[in-house]
Amino acid sequence: MHFSLIQLWNSMGTFARVIVIVMAIMSVTSLLVFLERLVVGLRSAADSKVFAAKMAQLLANGDLDSAADAKFGKDIGYLGRTIRAGLVAYKGTRHGDKDLTFESVARALERQQQRELAVLKRGHGWLATVASTAPFVGLLGTVMGIVTAFELMAASGSGGLGTVSAGIAEALITTAFGLLVAIPAVMAFNYLSGWVDARAVDISESSNEFLDLVAKSLAEGPREESSEDESSEESEAAAEAAA
Repeated sequence: MHFSLIQLWNSMGTFARVIVIVMAIMSVTSLLVFLERLVVGLRSAADSKVFAAKMAQLLANGDLDSAADAKFGKDIGYLGRTIRAGLVAYKGTRHGDKDLTFESVARALERQQQRELAVLKRGHGWLATVASTAPFVGLLGTVMGIVTAFELMAASGSGGLGTVSAGIAEALITTAFGLLVAIPAVMAFNYLSGWVDARAVDISESSNEFLDLVAKSLAEGPREESSEDESSEESEAAAEAAA
């Protein structure tokens, strides 16, 4: 007997064929998830770089009000959505207490960062599930293949290699298939996890830099207001003297 894939498929029992079909579905879906997450992540990273370049120009002079009123559109990436959440919080609370404003911006940045990381990690659970369960699914097929081999041995009444070879081949092919499905899934999961961890560092660093700008703006605000008040008082005094 020549053990080609077609002959192995024809020699498999119904249960083993179901196992192979299930693992084929797991393999295809894990590949699609990896490609979709890769495309979405790279596109979001490119949008974030464009947003960072535009925002750097607006924040060069520390003008947070102009940055808060700027329109960037929808394609601003994970970094843009995080910083925009901080700008919205700053714009909504900037005329209140300084500490409250700073804490509100910090909480807004933290919440949006967690949302963005959750979006970037979407689909990772399926990759981890495939990576961890595919070998066991293949092992299940292996066990059933061994059972088939012993059934053939019992039916023939002999224990020759030719009698049990089909069952042993069935057992080995399901194990090998399980490993072929699990190994790429593990590699894809590890790669995407490392990529998301790197993006988490980028978001955290950008959020901290933005918080530094907010703290500086809040610290300079009272001085600007006091100078404006002094100038207005001087103008009123001058007007009264002229009258």
